[in-house]
Amino acid sequence: MKIEQIYTGCLAQGAYYIESAGEVAIIDPLREVQPYIEKAARRNAKIKYVFETHFHADFVSGHMDLAAKTGAQIVYGPTGMKMGFESIIAVDNQVFTLGKIKIKVLHTPGHTTESVCYLLMNEEGKEEAIFTGDTLFIGDVGRPDLAQKVVKDLTQEKLAGYLYDSLRNKLLPLSDDLIVYPAHGAGSACGKNMSKETSDTLGNQKKTNYALQPMTKEAFIKEVLHGLTPPPAYFPQNVMMNIEGYDSIDEVLERGVRPLSPAEFEAAANETSALILDTRDAQSFAKGFVPNSINIGIDGSFAVWVGAMIPDLKQEILVVAEEGREEEVITRLARVGYDYSIGYLAGGFAAWKNDSREVDAITSITVDELERIKEGDPNIEILDVRKNSEYLSEHVVEAENAPLDYINDSMLKVDKNKTYYVHCAGGYRSMIFSSILRARGYDNLIDIAGGFKAIKESGKIEVSAYVCPSTLL
Repeated sequence: MKIEQIYTGCLAQGAYYIESAGEVAIIDPLREVQPYIEKAARRNAKIKYVFETHFHADFVSGHMDLAAKTGAQIVYGPTGMKMGFESIIAVDNQVFTLGKIKIKVLHTPGHTTESVCYLLMNEEGKEEAIFTGDTLFIGDVGRPDLAQKVVKDLTQEKLAGYLYDSLRNKLLPLSDDLIVYPAHGAGSACGKNMSKETSDTLGNQKKTNYALQPMTKEAFIKEVLHGLTPPPAYFPQNVMMNIEGYDSIDEVLERGVRPLSPAEFEAAANETSALILDTRDAQSFAKGFVPNSINIGIDGSFAVWVGAMIPDLKQEILVVAEEGREEEVITRLARVGYDYSIGYLAGGFAAWKNDSREVDAITSITVDELERIKEGDPNIEILDVRKNSEYLSEHVVEAENAPLDYINDSMLKVDKNKTYYVHCAGGYRSMIFSSILRARGYDNLIDIAGGFKAIKESGKIEVSAYVCPSTLL
């Protein structure tokens, strides 16, 4: 038997490859399915099942393409949803045979109504591992407020109550030596305060996970709902894509991986409503970019911030990327449902600049430069675009919090006639913020390179006393 966790950092997501006696199951696959197919082929194995723990909100699953390309059967937990593809709707405690092992479905509603965990029994029949999806994370549980965006008669309180029952009736009675494999880790918006660890024993979680401690249902509901902030706007749209279906990833790539000369790129930008997305690192972008571009760097939490910043999944997108990474960008856009890339700038920004086309830039300064500016004018405006929980934990004294997460509200705090010095934790989010506002006509934003980390390490700018955050949302 082989169990492999395939972890994707930008989504903080864990998919799983399980193999026994030449048969394979994939749990919660990503949109790009070829790596799973190739892995099975190298091992002379056949993919038999695609097990889904729930209708994912934070990414588009690869279940449809994987089934179409391999003949595998798609399995979901109990649901009355009408889906746009063939699938097995499992019942509670249903058992599936995979080679010499068995996988049992445990219906664990709470994060969503159809949420399930998959309990793996090895060749000897011993319960060895449990794949908990978004029901149980390491150090946390799935937020119970997402399904209410899709099913009208649900409330987050009702879902939290379901989750309490699922944890206590289905998971707590299981053996302490079970290995817990969740669908997400730290950085995902599907939970409040997950561990950076991506697996653990159930016994250790029983000791350390707040949600598994003895408490009344009422206390649990209050605790699990504490600190929740509105989820990213793209979540309900991803859920519906996972239920209703979507274009094959092959079609998406064919549409998007299309090189455009600078002249063709400019014509496409002028003739369509396409958004220009520059995926280079923040400081490269600051030095020069195609006017009206927004910057979301491919080497950060790319998919998450694309989803948070671009409300319409059908938005046409023109890509500026580092040479050789264009297909990667378009694939990672598709992971969260952005299927309408219409081409990329061939030769990258260098080609645009060498063609003598108009270029824009954003001023970026060091902490030393900020200190000198602050000495000359102690009342300069500093914007901290980190999450409110980060700001409350520790911030530059007199800085104003304008979270990137809620950029439309945060924009209301910005006066176009004033100069603002903008920072986040390390420089990634502040450039997203500044680029979006610049595209909307805000020309007086100056980036602080290195963000709060550099500010704090310098010791030159006063920061507030540290307070441990109760949530990371």
